[in-house]
Amino acid sequence: MTANASSRARTETVAMTGDSADGTTVHVDLGARAYDIHVGQGLLARAGALIRPLLAQPRVFIVTDTHVAPLYLERLEDALRASGLRCDHVVVPAGETSKDMTCLATVLNAMLAARCERSTMIIALGGGVVGDLTGFAASILLRGVDFIQIPTTLLAQVDSSVGGKTGINMPAGKNLVGTFHQPRLVLADIDVLASLPRRELLAGYAEVAKYGLIDDLPFWQWLEQNGADAIAGGAKAPALLRHCIVTSCIAKARIVAADERESGLRALLNLGHTFGHALEAEMGFGEALLHGEAVGLGMALAFDLSARLGLAPTEDAARVCKHLHGVGLPVTLPRTGQHGPITAARLIAHMGQDKKVKDGAITFILAHGIGRAFVTTAVPLPVLEATLNAALAA
Repeated sequence: MTANASSRARTETVAMTGDSADGTTVHVDLGARAYDIHVGQGLLARAGALIRPLLAQPRVFIVTDTHVAPLYLERLEDALRASGLRCDHVVVPAGETSKDMTCLATVLNAMLAARCERSTMIIALGGGVVGDLTGFAASILLRGVDFIQIPTTLLAQVDSSVGGKTGINMPAGKNLVGTFHQPRLVLADIDVLASLPRRELLAGYAEVAKYGLIDDLPFWQWLEQNGADAIAGGAKAPALLRHCIVTSCIAKARIVAADERESGLRALLNLGHTFGHALEAEMGFGEALLHGEAVGLGMALAFDLSARLGLAPTEDAARVCKHLHGVGLPVTLPRTGQHGPITAARLIAHMGQDKKVKDGAITFILAHGIGRAFVTTAVPLPVLEATLNAALAA
């Protein structure tokens, strides 16, 4: 299978934006399932006014985690109650381990105990784990209820909260059970990013960089000049982060509108993920290797593999690695995982269980250069093994 980023020109008008003093709105054009992404500051305080028009009944059910609840749950509930809404909630343990069947059952049982109805709006308040878990629960509760994403990490704001992918992890691999279930609204409040540890910001930055590497060389060049300042904090950071988030959301909205269920073009959004998910599986889907860190490592590997195959200039592969390292992302693979030394054979075995495998062939997103990504299954095993062995020995 192949898909090329040249499709960008045909879908450039899909995501329209509107700017105001209150922020920027990005529209995801999916017909009856269309929705807006609001990006700006102070959005939590205005959540009631923004959400109320979408509700069929004056109540919501919030899912959040133990990290986010002490910071933002009360603030959100106050804003919603000020608009006359009843709020119920459940708090799950923070971390990737909550994306499992046990936690899914906990969330569903809490929703049923609160007597949620088909007209009850579910709200995901948290990072990618909470968003994926909540979206999946909403998609199967009472055979499907609406939900809203309020992402509180940079990674979730630029990637996982947009596009309708929901799901949980299984022992065999990441996100292997889930649904496509689009949110009704996404509220990306830049202010909440100030509470993130630098490591979490960097993990989100890897997904930001991904959009430049896929099909937007000018954005990548902008990131080379401004990316470090965007995640460094200080007076300039909010405006720079807003540009990162809006640009990323426009890119994802455009691709999702063109290929909602990942039959072609949308697969490009998995740049770095085939390698990254394998690394996450080896490391146990936990704090030892964050998802964004794994994606960053995966993107560097994808460009290295592309260069070894003679598809991309070696200078581009080096440029990708230099920038990711320069902002503070890891570019050296971990040597030891949860079950012992990491080997090329173990990583390839994980890739063979990836949900993008087709007719037994592993799907890779490679590149002809920065901003020129494409999808392929034509990767010779010896070259893949050499790429991984070299990275593990570095």
